[in-house]
Amino acid sequence: MTDTILNHKSIRKYRSDSIDEKILEEILIAGTRASTTGNMQVYSMVVTKDESIRKQLWECHFKQEMVLEAPVHITFCADFNRFNKWCRQRKAVPGYDNYLSFFTAAIDALLVSQNVCLAAEERALGICYLGTATYNARKIIDILQLPSGVVPVAAIVMGYPEEDQPLTDRLPLEGVVHYEKYKDYSPVDIDRIYADKEALQQTLDLLEVNKKETLAQIFTDNRYKKQDNVHFSREFLDVIREQGFMNDE
Repeated sequence: MTDTILNHKSIRKYRSDSIDEKILEEILIAGTRASTTGNMQVYSMVVTKDESIRKQLWECHFKQEMVLEAPVHITFCADFNRFNKWCRQRKAVPGYDNYLSFFTAAIDALLVSQNVCLAAEERALGICYLGTATYNARKIIDILQLPSGVVPVAAIVMGYPEEDQPLTDRLPLEGVVHYEKYKDYSPVDIDRIYADKEALQQTLDLLEVNKKETLAQIFTDNRYKKQDNVHFSREFLDVIREQGFMNDE
């Protein structure tokens, strides 16, 4: 398993080969073994193989071709719908219509998604996360007919790789690990932590193509712009409210 983790790659090109149903079931079962708050399992996985539905999801995911190429698409949802119904059918009054409960369920769903990805990669399958699951959550809710109490928080495509990508760079441990207490970063620390990433040939190529002075500017000006972040934040907060998770009384 350690080798699987250390060799993780995001795959964006897939063969059309289907995934054996038994293998897929084993992967989904592995997902359910993830840690979960209070053993409530307040999440759902929506497995989509139907080509016509994947075509609709492709539109939501900014028309990334891997959504059409990969034979399996899984949407991971924060889901208190099932748990609330169980409570009511057992003479209990649920109090999970608030933001904390949404966040709890979102954590559950994301833990499950990582288990699913690791199990898939152990079986020579490729995966790629789709951050656009939250960008266009309202449209995904309509397509997948998600009821109140259910919000998509992540999605992946899964299939047999058509490509073999090199490992993506990662920051050194000192950039992400703090011992005992948080140690804030000095300018010297920042320079050292990002030095290798900024020196990569891939980075130099990006700077040339995008006509930018620094890699940070590519993130702030091109990839994740403030106006986009604010827009999609508002949209997602509205979705969370519409799905019944913002009661503060």
